[in-house]
Amino acid sequence: MRQEAGIERGTKTGRRSDVRLAGRGPGVYKAGMDLRHLRYFQAVAEEMNFSRASKRLRIAQPALSRAVQEIEHELGARLIERGRRTLSLTSAGEVLLHEAAVILERMEESMRRVRRAARGEEGELRLGYIGPPTQCFLGRLLAEFRRRFPNVSVHLEERTPERVWEMVAKGRLSVALTRPVPGQGERVLATMPLRQEPLGVAVPKGHPLAVKKSASWESLAAEPLIVLARREGVGLHDEILAACRLAGFTPHIAHSPSLMGTVLSYVQAGFGAGIVTDSVAAASMPAGLRFVALTPERSVPLVLAWNPAEDLPAANAFRTLVTEWQAGGKLWG
Repeated sequence: MRQEAGIERGTKTGRRSDVRLAGRGPGVYKAGMDLRHLRYFQAVAEEMNFSRASKRLRIAQPALSRAVQEIEHELGARLIERGRRTLSLTSAGEVLLHEAAVILERMEESMRRVRRAARGEEGELRLGYIGPPTQCFLGRLLAEFRRRFPNVSVHLEERTPERVWEMVAKGRLSVALTRPVPGQGERVLATMPLRQEPLGVAVPKGHPLAVKKSASWESLAAEPLIVLARREGVGLHDEILAACRLAGFTPHIAHSPSLMGTVLSYVQAGFGAGIVTDSVAAASMPAGLRFVALTPERSVPLVLAWNPAEDLPAANAFRTLVTEWQAGGKLWG
């Protein structure tokens, strides 16, 4: 039976109160389950790999596996199908992943509000961003914002473009440095273009393309390609596929990892050529690799995004600063 989830106050058990999901029937959580279990399950469901999830949580993998089994036992439902090489969520697991994200975000927001009230702070900037495209300026930008607005607390969230877009649309983030996300329907945000990021190919220095200043998309037709997973960046992934189709070939995608750093690691190891933006090359290109521009030029945008329905003083101040730096060339200087 599908549960309608919210946060329900637990009953006292002689120690602390338990947090449970409120449902139509008995509580979805029994006495032994708490927010820690939700975080554990969320990590496994997002990574689809127990090893990566245990590293992300900094706990032992056997303990993480036991925790997920405890959740399944108490819910009376299998949440994750465990194959020999891959994991996949069941329909019940998909529901729990959605509900867990809502509950954890609400809990984190509640805790932030309590802390702000206790400290008497004047406001908060909740900034979402994507990593490599902002690496060259974000630290400098935030330092200047903090200098100008010392009583505004800053909370950073590095997520995928899709997740950042969703969190801004729902009011969980004030503003974001991200990529536009197609097909959002009612989740339309206001945006300010910051830069078009050209695509290129990352190859080892011994690769035939490494000696060229630029290469055609057609030259990649026979190459095994390493491309960031679509779930981590729809716009980037789709732009790469569209460029290959326009060049007259279907790309041979050898690997689609979840992190741009892993794309570069695959390239270093000789598994193929990586399609990346020039911002990745500038920020994190290993010494043994070379970035070669691709022609004709294809690019993906970086934008500042916010919800026009929200009127948040800290977000307005941040937008003003970004506009000032963009006009003065400080973002990329």
